[in-house]
Amino acid sequence: MRLITTTGDLEILCNELAHHPFATVDTEFMREQTYWPQLCLIQVAGPNAEAVIDPLAEGINLAPFFALMANRDVVKVFHAARQDIEIAFAKTGAVPEPIFDTQVAAMVCGFGESISYVNLVKKLTGADLDKSSRFTDWSRRPLSDKQLAYALGDVTYLRDVYKALQKDITNTGRMPWVAEEMALLCDPATYDADPERAWQRLKLRVKGKKPLAVLIELAAWRERLAQAQDVPRGRILRDEALYDIANQLPGTTEALGQLRTLSDGFARSHRAREIVEVVARGLKRDMKLLPKVDRGEPLSAQASATLELLKVLLRSAAAEHGVAPRLIADSEDLERLATEAEPDVLALKGWRRTLFGEAALKLKRGDLALTLVKGEVRAVPATR
Repeated sequence: MRLITTTGDLEILCNELAHHPFATVDTEFMREQTYWPQLCLIQVAGPNAEAVIDPLAEGINLAPFFALMANRDVVKVFHAARQDIEIAFAKTGAVPEPIFDTQVAAMVCGFGESISYVNLVKKLTGADLDKSSRFTDWSRRPLSDKQLAYALGDVTYLRDVYKALQKDITNTGRMPWVAEEMALLCDPATYDADPERAWQRLKLRVKGKKPLAVLIELAAWRERLAQAQDVPRGRILRDEALYDIANQLPGTTEALGQLRTLSDGFARSHRAREIVEVVARGLKRDMKLLPKVDRGEPLSAQASATLELLKVLLRSAAAEHGVAPRLIADSEDLERLATEAEPDVLALKGWRRTLFGEAALKLKRGDLALTLVKGEVRAVPATR
C-alpha cells in the first residue's frame, strides 16, 4: 500500500502519473457539518502506479495533485464525477480537464441509468468488491489497512472499467456522444455556488410575485452566510422557514416571531433583524424582472396524452440504440416537448436529436405513428 503523506512523495507520484495517458481518480470527503466538502482522502492510479493520498497529513501541499488535474495530456477518469470535480473546483477555482466519467459512458453503452461502481465492476471485470468499509468516517486518523485497501479499490478496478468502456464506445463510434456529456461536466457554471442562484435549488412553495421575490433574497442571504461560516444551509435557516417567511412577509421582528417554523426567542436575535431587512429588500425588487418559474400546473388532457406517447417513443429509441433513456431525455425535456413547439432542451440537440428528437417532433406533428412489430414498439411513417 503506497500511502502519500508528504509533498515530496506526492510530487514524485504525480510526475509518474503525468507520463501516462490516463489516471483514475476518486475522493473521500465529509460535508455533514460543513458547507464546503472536507477533503479527507484522494485515491489515484495509472497503468503502472497506484496510491492513496492523505490530504489531512501535517504539512502536505496538494499543489502537485491539482497540477495533475489540470494537465491536459492526462485524461482524468472518474465514476460519477460531479462531486469529485466539485471538490477540485472549490479548492482551485478550475475544473479538471480532460475527464472521462465511467457512469455516463456506461449509460451510453446501455448499462442502464446511474449504474453503481460496484455493479459496473462486476459486469465488466467479474470482480466482487468488498464494500464493508463504505460507511467509514474518512476524517478520522489513523485509517486501517482494510479501509485504505477499500478506498484504493475505487481506482484500481476503474482502470479496467475505463479500458472496456473506451473500447466499446470507440467501436460503436459514440465517442462524440461522450465528449458532449464531458463538456457539460467540465462547465465551471455547473459548480459555481453563486448565492444569487441559490433559490433555484428550492421547491417553490410560494404563491405570487412578492413571495417569490422575497424567497430569492432569503436564499441568497442564507447561501452567503453558509459559505462564510462554512456550515450547512440548514444550520442558518431550514427550507421550511424560508418558505414560511416568504409567504407571510413579516415586516417586523415581532411578526417574524409569530411563525411556527422558527424557534422560541428567535425574534430577539440579531439574525431576526437581518431577515426583516432581507424581506424588505425582496419587496423592493422590480416584480416585472422576476424570473419566470414553472408553477407545476397540471397538463391538459391533450398534453398528457402527448407526453405518454413521447415516453413510449423514448423507451423504444433507447432500447433500439442501447442507451439509457434518461441520458437521451429527462422528465423535464419530455414535458416541454409535449407542451412547446420546439423547446430549447438537450433532447433536440446533437446526437440526441438524431436518436430521438427529430422523431419526437414528427410524432407531435402527426408525421409518425407508433406500432407493435413482433412485440416491439416501432415508429413508422403515419398514413393520413
